[in-house]
Amino acid sequence: MGTYLNPGAKGFVESLNSQIYVDKTGLIEKTNSVLNSRQKYMCISRPRRFGKSMAMDMLAAYYSYGCDSDALFQGFVVSKIESYPVHLNRYDVIQINMQEFLSITGSIEEMLRLLQRRILGDLAHCYPVAAEEEVLVFAMQDIYAETGRSFVILIDEWDCPFREYQEDKSGQRNYLDFLRSWLKDQNYVALAYMTGILPVKKYGTHSALNMFSEYSMTGPRNLAPFFGFTEKEVRLLCQTYQRNFEETKAWYDGYELTGTALGQPARYAIYGPKSVVDAMLTGLYDNYWNSTETYEALKVYIQMNFDGLKDAVTSMLAGGRVPVNIGTFSNDMTTFACCDDVLTLLVHLGYLSYSWETKTVSIPNKEVAQEYVNAIRTMDWSEVSRSVQESKRLLEALWNMDGKTVAEGIDHAHNEISILKYNDENSLSCTIQLAFYYAREYYNIIREFPSGKGFADICLLPRQLHADKPACIIELKWDASAQGAIAQIKDRRYTDSLRDYHGNLLLTGINYDKKTKQHSCIIEKLTL
Repeated sequence: MGTYLNPGAKGFVESLNSQIYVDKTGLIEKTNSVLNSRQKYMCISRPRRFGKSMAMDMLAAYYSYGCDSDALFQGFVVSKIESYPVHLNRYDVIQINMQEFLSITGSIEEMLRLLQRRILGDLAHCYPVAAEEEVLVFAMQDIYAETGRSFVILIDEWDCPFREYQEDKSGQRNYLDFLRSWLKDQNYVALAYMTGILPVKKYGTHSALNMFSEYSMTGPRNLAPFFGFTEKEVRLLCQTYQRNFEETKAWYDGYELTGTALGQPARYAIYGPKSVVDAMLTGLYDNYWNSTETYEALKVYIQMNFDGLKDAVTSMLAGGRVPVNIGTFSNDMTTFACCDDVLTLLVHLGYLSYSWETKTVSIPNKEVAQEYVNAIRTMDWSEVSRSVQESKRLLEALWNMDGKTVAEGIDHAHNEISILKYNDENSLSCTIQLAFYYAREYYNIIREFPSGKGFADICLLPRQLHADKPACIIELKWDASAQGAIAQIKDRRYTDSLRDYHGNLLLTGINYDKKTKQHSCIIEKLTL
């Protein structure tokens, strides 16, 4: 056992010893299925704190030659699959973290020299045939020729050079060339498994690492359940730790991944693992995102001067979805040609969720939305920031059934956010949701809520922990009357779908008059 060669099971043991461990050993069935095949090259990209390194430690424990790890996997999903004993501890594993090498060198070239020297040292210690070799590729070819035992190569933070040395294009190309010569078409490779935040870098019309299958936040394939915690896993954690699932969902859910299962498309609701674990252990629902990233990282990208970017962010902050073309993204953090490229990067960084079905992006949850608010407060988006800050006062006016103040607040939001052009009830709905941004603190906000004989435009349903707040049905009218909106709520029996709700209910009619360019609001109270 060496530092990088067959590192053993220590990392996996630490995961098992953690206060919370969620069984992700089913990933091994997926990697076993591609061993020694044309699909043996896997690049898995997902945001920070989504379990990439833990998964890699698990794979190292399972495959490492000379490591007796069978007892560690007993009782977990993988121990019951057919291929489990076939590949257990049968491969020479090389496990490296590119961040480690890059942090103690001054350039990508120095990193590559140090990396090869350190791995060659480990190989030479175990295999005399490699002792005189100065080229890593040749040393591994010689070992394979002599022993017939192939390698599982695990590379964490593979994209670190693209994030840390964003302008060093020459160094980046040399790095890709190194990976290609080390891994591509080499008989000694049984599996090459890379993880990072970014997918494989594109140069022009091709990729230097085109042998890799990519599993990303925009296309997770059959690995979607292993990109974070699934809803089923989070429900079980909430039961175990006696936490409120509805509140957990509002704070940390929202990543819509469409993968594959049994050869068919399958949708998964994925939660950020670190945030869920912190909430389970502390019992506090809070923004744990900023312990790994700061709003400054987000600010760099959302204030880029691309047409439509500010409009898109504002619309998503109001709860909307924005169409995006992910195909032009170059898989780096500097090459941006349009708004879509920035939005695609934000998906990979975890700041947006991508819907494969609708080809749209949205802000995933309350935790991440707070990062947008934090960033906007320090930017020149004062009109958006003011609307968000005023939303608390507007919500209190709604609770107090102060229709005049609600109408004035919506007028203000409409006038401030001039990018939200009015031309239909959908535009009005976007303005209303931004004006009531603070409502997310207490409510699940549902657009087009199915009820009675139609759909209510907006429904505010208090989450269980905030059951003292009134529910609210909001009906919007365009150049009609607020009283007509109230009448529609009653005539179409929109309250029928709330038959299981017990408490105060506010019926709210809002109208926009095109002539006066002002809103009117009427609020009535019911008790269910």
